[in-house]
Amino acid sequence: MREIQGSDVVEAVAAMCIKANTELPQDVRNKFEQAMAEETSPSAKEVLRQLLENADLSKNTKLPLCQDCGLAVFYVEVGDDCKVVGGNLRELINEGVRKGYGDGFLRKSACDPLTRANTGDGTPAIIHFDMVPGDKLKIAYMAKGGGAENMSRVTMLAPAQGWEGIKKFVVNRVAEAGPNPCPPTVIGVGIGGTFEHAAKIAKKGLLRELDDTHPDPDVAAREKELEDAINRLGIGPMGLGGKTTVLGVKITMEPCHLASLPLAVNVQCHSQRHEEVVL
Repeated sequence: MREIQGSDVVEAVAAMCIKANTELPQDVRNKFEQAMAEETSPSAKEVLRQLLENADLSKNTKLPLCQDCGLAVFYVEVGDDCKVVGGNLRELINEGVRKGYGDGFLRKSACDPLTRANTGDGTPAIIHFDMVPGDKLKIAYMAKGGGAENMSRVTMLAPAQGWEGIKKFVVNRVAEAGPNPCPPTVIGVGIGGTFEHAAKIAKKGLLRELDDTHPDPDVAAREKELEDAINRLGIGPMGLGGKTTVLGVKITMEPCHLASLPLAVNVQCHSQRHEEVVL
């Protein structure tokens, strides 16, 4: 049984929180540059230029990419042959969030849903655990801002609606969201499972690299079909028009009950802030 020190978990989580909020991922930068080359709309080109300038300023000054540093969301894979010592894993991750959001001067947005009283330190984080083979601990973090999260939806389609029903719902959701989630967005689509599981896998899909290709050719083709349909909406960067409304669509599918077709659409803003570490 391999031991992992709790203090290492705290430091790794804190570092991820700061880096994700201050450094634009390289795959996102690549997509911005590609979009600038392909856009014909002057306003779209200018918005993309400003987003790249903002990313450079953020990296150099260590100030956040956006004033909304999001709610901290984690997907954690715990190897069945490793043991975290020196504290409870959930509490260690939350301590890392407190440290990262404090040391990085990141806005703390966690609050009571009714009184709106702020918890003051960015916690509690939303943490999803999974047990996997091996002796490693993998922690993936994403900052989920309110503007994008508010545009996300879960629905239960009738099985007969099939792919066409899924496509219609996803595209309509992006169209209805318009400029609110700060496009160009990244769209996570969860198909199958149950009501709550569809939402979980839709969001987890946002951890994929933008330039990857789904290993299932059929799913990869459906991702491209959705991406093309969404970009034809013409919403464009920050809603000012253009060919770049979405940077990528990531589908995750799992078996569901024969009488249902759960569908979740999780919207992420253009910064696609996420980091991961393996301990």
